[in-house]
Order: sequence, then structure tokens, then C-alpha cells
Amino acid sequence: MAASPCSGARLRKLFFETLYLSAFTFGGGYVIVSLLKKKFVDDLHWISEDEMLDLVAIAQSAPGPIAVNGAIVVGYKICGFPGILLSVLGAVIPPFLMLSVISLFYSAFRSNFMIHHMLSGMRCGVSAVIMSVTWDMASGVLADKKCSSLVIMLAAFVANYILGISTIWIILAVIALGVAVTLWRNKGEEEQS
Repeated sequence: MAASPCSGARLRKLFFETLYLSAFTFGGGYVIVSLLKKKFVDDLHWISEDEMLDLVAIAQSAPGPIAVNGAIVVGYKICGFPGILLSVLGAVIPPFLMLSVISLFYSAFRSNFMIHHMLSGMRCGVSAVIMSVTWDMASGVLADKKCSSLVIMLAAFVANYILGISTIWIILAVIALGVAVTLWRNKGEEEQS
């Protein structure tokens, strides 16, 4: 039997899935965002692909770590305020515990040959996961076949990577563009009515 939108079973599953993803995710927020998408869009079908892209955009635009922001927006979408509390708690507990333990043994970890090389190897895997997330998100934009979305995506890439423009300015410019386009469309719809 499927759980109702905010049942105790759904809240428990949200908490434990977020806890599990956070506990076994290395490499930062973009990695956990891709795993949130896989779990809540592809496996559980609690969020649509388009909604997830919107939630990721919101999570990236908000200040703070993207892993926590991702947990906030996904938790809110799935079950409102209780979903926020449980998903953030699930996302924060594993790194908090791991960093607490590591801090106790920092001097031993700092000079350990095996740990140094293990972390170097993990960087390669994390890079591949981030590339996969980028490909998934870009293919979603390309699947819509909206020329404007493709132009915005390419312009943002060029502005940041080639011209060195700060991501903050790019986000603000795209927000302003989105507001202007929405107002223009609404004005056109009102004139037709």
C-alpha cells in the first residue's frame, strides 16, 4: 500500500533515505543532489524530473551548502515543514559524526600514506559523478528542445568558464531574465483575453 503524502511511513522513509545517501556520499553537494534525484525521481517517483530540476536550481541559488539546501527543497516538496526537518536531520547527522571522529584523530590521518592515496582516488570518482549530474541536467534541458534554454545554458557556461564572471552575477542575471520573460508572457496573455 502506498503511503499518503505526509504519512509517518513516508516521513520515516524520507529520513532514512536522506540519512543513507548522506552517509555514503563523498564529494560534496552535487553528488548528493544526483543521488537525491535518482532516489526520489527515478526510484520512488515522489518528484517529477522537471520538478527536480527546479528544486536543484533553487538549492543552488540559496546561500549555504548545496547538500543541505537540496535536502530542504526535496523535504519540503515531499512533505512540507516536517519533511524539511527530517531530511535536513538525515543529511546532517552522518557528516557531523564523521567529522567529529576524524577531528579526534586528525594528526594520525594527516600523515597516513594510505588515507592520502584513498582520498586522491576518491577525487576521480567524484569528478565522474559530477560530470554525470551535469550531463543528466543538460540532457533534460536539451530534451525540451527550447532554443532559449540552450542559449541561456551556453551563455552561462561561457560567462563563467571563459570570461570569469562570478556565478552570483550570472544567477542574478538569469533571475532578472526569468522575471522579465514571465511578466512579458503574462502581459501577452492578458491582452489576448
